[in-house]
Amino acid sequence: MSAAEPLVLGIETSCDETGIGIVRGRTLLSNTIASSMDEHARYGGVVPEVAARAHLEALQPTIEAALAEAGVALDELDAIAVTSGPGLAGALMVGVGAAKALAVSLGKPLYAVNHLVGHIAADLLAGDEVEYPTVALLVSGGHTSLLLVRDLVSDVELLGETMDDAAGEAFDKIARILGLPYPGGPQIDRAAATGDPTAIRFPRGLSRASDMAEHRYDFSFSGLKTAVARWVEQAEAAGGDVSIGDVAASFREAVVDVLVTKALDACARHDVPRLLLGGGVIANRRLREVALARAEAAGVAVRIPPLSLCTDNGAMIAALAAQLIMSGRRPSTLAFGADSTLPVTQIQIAEQPPAGPGEAR
Repeated sequence: MSAAEPLVLGIETSCDETGIGIVRGRTLLSNTIASSMDEHARYGGVVPEVAARAHLEALQPTIEAALAEAGVALDELDAIAVTSGPGLAGALMVGVGAAKALAVSLGKPLYAVNHLVGHIAADLLAGDEVEYPTVALLVSGGHTSLLLVRDLVSDVELLGETMDDAAGEAFDKIARILGLPYPGGPQIDRAAATGDPTAIRFPRGLSRASDMAEHRYDFSFSGLKTAVARWVEQAEAAGGDVSIGDVAASFREAVVDVLVTKALDACARHDVPRLLLGGGVIANRRLREVALARAEAAGVAVRIPPLSLCTDNGAMIAALAAQLIMSGRRPSTLAFGADSTLPVTQIQIAEQPPAGPGEAR
């Protein structure tokens, strides 16, 4: 295997998207995604059993499509990479099983990696060098995390995370309250474009002075969700018209305010003038707009991967594994499994121990 620019196939099945990516070093060759979002839309959210079944059905054709797009054959690969966690347990099991089968049948090394750290690695595929340390804000349907990344392959510290609903989950729930279809993020974004973000002052969770000691970098959107639901309920009971645009814009502004404020506070307190944004919710126009404007005023440089690499994808998993290989990390053993609550500090899972004297390497 070439450690200089390894050719890696990455498998990502942590939620509702079957992502297969192929990279050579830091060069993106294929980013192929099969989404089961339409199957979940009737339920208003992701159903784990439906997601797992969709992964089973999509994996083989998606792998074949990725190989064709990249113009490579399976036997040309240097390594296989897969998301071990965090995510939906059943969905993760499908990807882990497929990755192990591929690695064993092809005789290729296997790297089991962390989904959240993969989101950071996605930025490597944009072409520029990533400077460390950097603060990373990851915002998706299932995760809202604030990280301090001193080194991508060896030192990622969790500063804070969501204590209840993730930001993306809150968008879905508020969309349902407003009678908007799933997924909620794009729908709220569109509705907010017609509203006034200052019309309603919704609460900013865990942002009071009393929260700073214990939960400075943690997030909570459950109270915000309840506040929006109660406001709509009271407005309807009073017989007044509910402006969906104003509610959507005011809700979105509260979420964005909390995310950006905490991220920039982390940059200031850790003396890190760099902020990396990742995760599917980064597609939200207002979040990018506010983050860029406030970061510029604070002297913080912002990096945002291409939006096609912000949502869950296999390319970011392959990119992280390629970095591990180039740094000299050994493959994972086959002893690992799916870990739905895998901590972000575990960048790679079940790394093989160094070979002893006289053992084959």
